[in-house]
Amino acid sequence: MSKTQDVRQTVERLRREVAELHGELIRWQLVVWTAGNVSARVPDADLLVIKPSGVSYDELTPDLMVVTDLHGNLVDGEKAPSSDTFAHAYVYRHMPSVGGVVHTHSTYATAWAACQQPIPCVLTMMGDEFGGPVPVGPFALIGDDSIGRGIVDTLRESRSPAVLMANHGVFTVGRDAKAAVKAAVLTEEVAKTALIAKGLGQPVPLVSQDIDDLYARYQTVYGQPALQA
Repeated sequence: MSKTQDVRQTVERLRREVAELHGELIRWQLVVWTAGNVSARVPDADLLVIKPSGVSYDELTPDLMVVTDLHGNLVDGEKAPSSDTFAHAYVYRHMPSVGGVVHTHSTYATAWAACQQPIPCVLTMMGDEFGGPVPVGPFALIGDDSIGRGIVDTLRESRSPAVLMANHGVFTVGRDAKAAVKAAVLTEEVAKTALIAKGLGQPVPLVSQDIDDLYARYQTVYGQPALQA
């Protein structure tokens, strides 16, 4: 099989996967109307797959997913890419280990973003998944690389796979698109719990050593061991 054929098959697989993962955003109530998006990097091809702009979630199919290069230029597809494509593309260009990016305006996490407050690390779940607080990135407008630069600059200083972009919403990254969706789901969960805790009193942050231990265990030990050949 030629490299071109291999890339074509990978793109078709990712179109199906990305379309299905947008359904997860609906299932976990992370988006409304046409807001939000999931993208996936096409390995070894300098391409990404993302949803088209302004299309309702109940209309999304694999065939509607669009392919762009890593500068946001349309390569394949009948519709214009998501308005957030430039941000996704910037992340892929500057974070080679990232294989998936998600953007939502999920209610509780975006409330923290509106206050430009990080979500404090007050839960063991946060130590596991985020390795500390969920940080806040700078305010930026859609239309160029500004949001992408803010995401990258913020996440480079954090172990968190999520960033709250000030007065905007949530961006998450992962080794693939599914991992980025998982991070988006957990970001909303911890945002909600931390906000409820603030209503009850003063949430108590975890100490740094416990966070380090939780993160190391979860990232290296948690889950099923790989099957031996």
